[in-house]
Amino acid sequence: MKSEKKYSFRQLMNDLHLWLGIGSSIVLFIVCLTGTIYTFKSEIQSMMAPEMYKLTEVKDEVLPINELKEFVESSYQGKVQRVSIANQKDKPYMFSVGFKDKEKKNETVYLNPYTKEVVGSGKGPGDEFFMTVFKLHRWLLLESEIGRPIVGVATLIFVFLSISGLILWFPKKIKGWKSFKPGFKIKFNAKWKRINHDLHNTLGFYTLLIVVIMSLTGLCWSFEWYKDGLSKVLGTKVFGGRNEAKPESTFVDSKTITLAEALDIANKELPFVARNISISIPKDSIGSYEINKNDLVRFNESATDRVFIDQYSGSVLKKEVFADKTVGEKISASIKPLHLGDIYGKFSKTIYFIVCLIATTLPVTGIFIWLNKMKKSPSKKV
Repeated sequence: MKSEKKYSFRQLMNDLHLWLGIGSSIVLFIVCLTGTIYTFKSEIQSMMAPEMYKLTEVKDEVLPINELKEFVESSYQGKVQRVSIANQKDKPYMFSVGFKDKEKKNETVYLNPYTKEVVGSGKGPGDEFFMTVFKLHRWLLLESEIGRPIVGVATLIFVFLSISGLILWFPKKIKGWKSFKPGFKIKFNAKWKRINHDLHNTLGFYTLLIVVIMSLTGLCWSFEWYKDGLSKVLGTKVFGGRNEAKPESTFVDSKTITLAEALDIANKELPFVARNISISIPKDSIGSYEINKNDLVRFNESATDRVFIDQYSGSVLKKEVFADKTVGEKISASIKPLHLGDIYGKFSKTIYFIVCLIATTLPVTGIFIWLNKMKKSPSKKV
């Protein structure tokens, strides 16, 4: 009699990969599909309402920023809290307006800086749809306390599936380069079972790195313990900006510098052409101007430099340059753009879209592989 074969590590990985994949397949399919849709959110919104996001009337010079601010405040009877300026000439300025009435929500105003024409306000036509996609991606449309951990556990499983999938991708017996060749290509002229296997195996290999990055960054929104642990590893608080203690202005009198003056000071401190500029205006008598700029020549579109400016004296209270940050601080600041895929603009968005689309198919092709194996009846010896 032949002795029974030992239960190998590869068999263990295969079984765990199979059953954990089946158990999490529906959740992972939903999360990956919604992630695919959400990747080009801003571009889709622009297509749905081009008049709101792209100007048709453009002149040589924009109107003074102070004049635009006063126009928005008088038109909406509120206070401008934030201004966003894009480098493109055909992009409107975005003004976030707050109101004394706390029951009234902030209003986003899209303004033509050449003519003072309001080209749009409030939510875009696709906002409600994308909010539903967002809730489905994060919480499966359940209560966040229920949906968040479910998505989190499925994401942890996805990380394991990626690692175990890489282990199973390696050939059982390695005999030079020829052993690896089948794992790099899809044999489209084979039967559909083989094609399905290659789609799962090969495409899973090619998307592995991005899938792991998306998963590991996504876990920061699912588990506090994970976010806190990552903060310790990086040496800086992940999402620390949410409760950040910002520099305060030293109150002198009621005379303050203007928005234009604050912007001029920031441009002298950060003397480069910006891809985009965002200006947060002081909310009270001790608040300071916060101005963020992203260098146009910088490939990383999420890396911003910023300055805090005293609203009375105009002195620079604090200056942060992205290039001067530690590696941990840079990674921490890039968690969100790394997860969303917009860290390198349309270049990385396109890659993420393709990867998310492929990741959406992996649970499907994996289920078919399992069904095909179930159909095989074991041979019996008489």
